[in-house]
Amino acid sequence: MNIDQNLTSTAPKFPVSQLNFSLQINGNNTEIVISSYEDHFMVIATQIGAMGTILHARKEEGMSISPTFDVSVLFGKRDEPMLVACARQLIEHMTLSGVSKPLVLSLGLKDHSAETLKGIVSAVIDKRLW
Repeated sequence: MNIDQNLTSTAPKFPVSQLNFSLQINGNNTEIVISSYEDHFMVIATQIGAMGTILHARKEEGMSISPTFDVSVLFGKRDEPMLVACARQLIEHMTLSGVSKPLVLSLGLKDHSAETLKGIVSAVIDKRLW
């Protein structure tokens, strides 16, 4: 996995906290935007300059000792299990970090390989806005 990080900028807190950065993942320039809304987190990762597949991930509320998560594809490729796995990894990490907000994840990728998706998850966790 080849990750080379470039520009990082943080916008003011109001109305939405936001972090923008770009990096190289497996030879593809990848732009990532992390936004913290009052009721959701939104992560956009694109290699194509467009939103791509949009997923919604949340921790299910219940009495279970171990948390369960619901991940669904809102728009885009429904036959890509790796995209769902990426959203699940992010929401699991966010929950373990004490975050209770759901996640909206947009993945506009040229490369849907496991290495690319691991690179995105690592970059978002490293730059966490929560």
